[in-house]
Amino acid sequence: MFYEKALTENIIGAAIEVHRALGPGLLESVYQACLAREFSLRGLTFEQEKPIPVTYKDVNLDCGYRVDFLVNGKVVVELKAVEQMHPVYEAQLLTYLKLTGCKVGLLINFNVSVLKDGIVRRVL
Repeated sequence: MFYEKALTENIIGAAIEVHRALGPGLLESVYQACLAREFSLRGLTFEQEKPIPVTYKDVNLDCGYRVDFLVNGKVVVELKAVEQMHPVYEAQLLTYLKLTGCKVGLLINFNVSVLKDGIVRRVL
């Protein structure tokens, strides 16, 4: 089953729009600010830099984890602006999915010539 297909397509479309306007080579924080604006223009509900607690023995601990975006309370979006994607980034995304209880996550690297080459979609 393709979870949250329409929503993830809208998120990817927003990211492509930002990438078309700015291109590669900027800081992650710039892409994050512009993507937040694009989400707003598209009417998407999102939380930015949302803290994610770790639950250990029935206690929520603030360990400093923050997801770049939680869109519509359903999709975790993690941004990167790196030369090369490393497996640890996908592991980070999967961990965020487990901690939030979300099923779908997108890992988007803006430091590529064609954005579709920088997008990883994972379902937990």
